[in-house]
Amino acid sequence: MAAPRKDDVRELIIKATEDLLQTKKISDISLAEIADCAGISKGTLYYHYKSKNDILFDITDRYLDEQYENLVAWVENPEKDTSLHRLIKFVLEGDVGTAGMRLHFFYDAMLGNARIREKLLSRYREFAEYIAARISERTSEVPADYLAWLLLFLSDGLFIHQTLGNEHLDTRLFIEQTGEIFKRIE
Repeated sequence: MAAPRKDDVRELIIKATEDLLQTKKISDISLAEIADCAGISKGTLYYHYKSKNDILFDITDRYLDEQYENLVAWVENPEKDTSLHRLIKFVLEGDVGTAGMRLHFFYDAMLGNARIREKLLSRYREFAEYIAARISERTSEVPADYLAWLLLFLSDGLFIHQTLGNEHLDTRLFIEQTGEIFKRIE
């Protein structure tokens, strides 16, 4: 039987780490645990990743790439209604709906992981620029840069409150109401 390809082993490692991150912080997960969960030896894990930070960095890249690609695909789909209020709802719903891993990235960045921090800040700028460009195509009533950053801040706040289980905030209703408010600007 042939040995697994390098990409396949890296995928096993990433998947195992993501699974472990569902119930633990990255700081509470050992490389041995990741190897065990992936069904590989510690030596194989170390061959592909020298540290948990390297794994987390790849997970961060994948997660943020996927979010960006989903946004671009939705906005550029000519069959979709991508008017301003729908764009706003899509951004908020997408960010809130995929928030789980982002908490780990924030946590690690706040604890001093400079690579993750820089990656997050860089990707926030990329998202903000793309969203601002799409907003400016749809309205001049609101400064596009301002609204893009406002959406990113709102989405972070919403996912944090959703994660905390804030029973006084109906996230779906809030997003719906936000869309309706911006529908008036169109």
